Parts: sequence; C-alpha cells; structure tokens
Amino acid sequence: MNHQPGEPPGKRANRRRAPLRRYPRRTPWIYLGPALVVLAGLLVYPIYQLVLISFMEYTQAQVSGGEPATFQGLGNYTELFADRQFWDVLLATVLFAAACVLGTLLVGCSLAVLLSRIRAFPRLVLMLAALGAWATPGITGSTVWVFLFDPDFGPVNKVLGLGDFSWTYGRYSSFALVLFEVVWCSFPLVMVTVYAGIRAIPKELLEAASLDGANMWRTWRSVMAPLLRPILIVVTIQSIIWDFKVFTQIYVMTGGGGIAGQNLVLNVYAYQKAFASSEYSLGSAIGVVMLLLLFAFTLVYLWLLRRKGEEL
Repeated sequence: MNHQPGEPPGKRANRRRAPLRRYPRRTPWIYLGPALVVLAGLLVYPIYQLVLISFMEYTQAQVSGGEPATFQGLGNYTELFADRQFWDVLLATVLFAAACVLGTLLVGCSLAVLLSRIRAFPRLVLMLAALGAWATPGITGSTVWVFLFDPDFGPVNKVLGLGDFSWTYGRYSSFALVLFEVVWCSFPLVMVTVYAGIRAIPKELLEAASLDGANMWRTWRSVMAPLLRPILIVVTIQSIIWDFKVFTQIYVMTGGGGIAGQNLVLNVYAYQKAFASSEYSLGSAIGVVMLLLLFAFTLVYLWLLRRKGEEL
C-alpha cells in the first residue's frame, strides 16, 4: 500500500489492519482458510470416491480390470439394509461406543478433578503415566492387554482367582475387555483437556463452593461442569467419533471380530465385506452409513446443547 513519506509507522499498520476491522465476521475465516484448504484436499476426494463406489458394482473382478464397474443405484444399500447382520452389528456398535464414551468421560473427568487437588509431584507422575498410555500405539496396547488377560500366562486371572477363564471367548466379556483398553488409551486426552479448563476457573468460585460446604461432586456439578461446557462438548464429540469407529482394538483383541462374528462393529464389518469378501461396494456403503450417522449425531448433540444453554 502506498503511503506518504512522513506518515507515522503506527498509522500505516492501522491502515493495513483496516480490512479486518471493517469485516470482523470474515476475520476467523481468513485465519482458518489455509487449514480448511488442506483438510478439504485430504477429505473431500476420499469421501467422493467412497460415495461413488457405494453406488457401483465394485468387486474383485472390477479391481483386476476383468469387468467394467456398473452403476447399481441404491442396490448396495438395499442389500445392506435387508441383511439382518447389519442391524445387529449397528446396534452392537452404538451400545459399545456409548459405553466407551461414558467410561472415557467418567475416568477422564474424575482424574482431572483429582489432578486439581493433589500436590505437584504426584500430579506429575499421574500425568506422565496417563500420557504414556495415550501415546501407546493401538496395536501395541491391544497386544499387551490380551497378554494381561490371557487365561494361561496373564497376571489378571491369577490376581482375581479366575483360573483359566477366557475373556475373549464370550461375547460380553470380549466387549468388556476391549472397552477397558479403549478407555485406558482414550481417557488421558479428556483428563488433560478438562484439567486445563479447571485451572482456568477463578479460584474464588471454588473457594466459595468449599465455604458453602459443597463436596467434590456438588462442586463439579454446580460450578465446574457449567463453566467447562464448551470443553466437555469438544471432548464428548471427539470421543463419540473415535469410539464409534473403533477398529484396531476389536480386530486385534478378538481376532477379527470374535467367534462367529459375535464382536463385530461397523468398522470391522466394513473391512470384512470390502477386503475379506472383496465386496468393495458394500464396504463403501457401510462407510457412508457410518459417516452419515456420525454427522447427524454431532448436529443433534450440538443443537440440544445449544437449546439447553438458551433455556438456562
């Protein structure tokens, strides 16, 4: 921008910032623009291919080039929705994800409150231990948990006196084992995030609650939780997305979905359809259904929270 020779530097800087002040609503998008471009490049094309294949007949014959891909319309979705196993797997996925989300939030928030009440050294030890669990790769963590609960060599059965009880044989015990591992590797992010939010709460409010005789639970419910609502929204949505599409833990700990597919979730079910059965179009249709369910649930959850906030 041209400027007069005698124009003060501060005035030139104000002139350069004038467009941002003139259009304040556009300012966030200007800063978010580069990141949105990168995300669009990484997400838009794969999602487009996923949706496209879900409307095609795309099996091993089409992949190898022996036959051309043909348009099926809603045929793959009709076949998928007519399969009773799909609905059983969908119900199991929803219940399993809900249990994982509740467990992750309960453990993460409880330890976050504990961190705010203990001394520096034990707080550091707990933080390092939690971050170690969070940084452990999914395959490594799942393998370690399978060993810990092994009926022959695992220490858990010996400590609990369960003998040769096999956790991975029954359906519910297998889901419970995977749930423990998912919560173990997921709670650190919730704990650290909520703890950071607690540190930002004015100490006067917490001291006033203590003087009024509020216990830890009442302080959390009446003081901390309302102030931490934006943070709780973020970690809840993240947990829902991650736990709804769990794959590694189920696949490793149950051997690909359990005995006779008793521990299948949608992600593992889609993998079996796409790669084990070479029905790539059906696997893509399952992926599209998962994407739409997560998107719809996120929108409904945000709408309910916003409505509740307006009522308050």
